[in-house]
This record gives sequence, C-alpha cells and structure tokens, in this order.
Amino acid sequence: MARAPQPGDKEARKANKRGAARLAAVQALYQMDMAGTGLNDILAEFESHWLGREVEGAQYLPAEAAFFRDIVSGVVREQRALDPLIDEALQSGWPLKRIEAVLRAALRAGCYELKDRRDVPARVVISEYADVASAFVERDETGMVNAVLDLIARKLRADEFTPG
Repeated sequence: MARAPQPGDKEARKANKRGAARLAAVQALYQMDMAGTGLNDILAEFESHWLGREVEGAQYLPAEAAFFRDIVSGVVREQRALDPLIDEALQSGWPLKRIEAVLRAALRAGCYELKDRRDVPARVVISEYADVASAFVERDETGMVNAVLDLIARKLRADEFTPG
C-alpha cells in the first residue's frame, strides 16, 4: 500500500504547486470575467506579479506555471463546450450565468480538468476545486461546487467511479 506524500516529498511539493496553480487560475478567470482582461494579459500579469510572490501582505504559494497556463488557456479555449456541461449539472432554474463569478470560474476550471486532463484523477479534481471555492465562499456554495463537479465527473469519467 502506498503511503501518502509527506511534507517535503517531491509529490507533496508538486501537489502543493498544482493546488496553488488552481487557486491562481480561478482568480485569473474571475478577473477575466469581471474586468474583461484578455488571456495574454492575464497570463502575463499573474506570472510576473502573483505566482510565488507576496502581494499586499499575502504570500502566494509557488505555483506550477505550466499547469496554471494550461487551465486558464484551456477554459478560455473550451468554454463553449464546458458551459453546457456545467449548466446540465446545475439545478434546473439556476443556469451558469446566474452563479456568482468566482464559483463560475471554479466550476469552469474544474470542468476543464475533468474533460481534458485525464492525467489528474477525477476525485482529486473535485476535492481541489471544492477547497479552492472554500477560500472565497460559504460552506453551502462549496458543497454546490463539489456536487456539480461530481455529476460532471461521473458523466465524463464513469470508469473512475465504477467498482472494478
């Protein structure tokens, strides 16, 4: 049985950097949504001013920059395919456009990873984006992110949820 990564292990550092990349990606997608910032501008801004630096007294963890770029670029590129998947998983009467912008960003990023990053286990994606959402919203809304991504994962990656 494999042991869980311990602090200081290479895998733990990689996971931590990916978690930081996910958090930064959600923040970048939120900023793009709210301020209309373009993709190249947002990537440049986050890579030069945010990732792994102290901003306004808060220390941002070092993030895996390539993973950050992939998530943000992937969401932008695939948004027309992602949004219908998210809408379908949301409660009827609550289309994605009615969801708070930061939750929209988390759902889109999580959905992108579920759809296009098969190298990351679905349960990891769901858990990570529920954690990211908890940095910004109340517990109920974190549960909604978890539930929506779980529904999407079971549709896109049913093989990961069937007992085998």
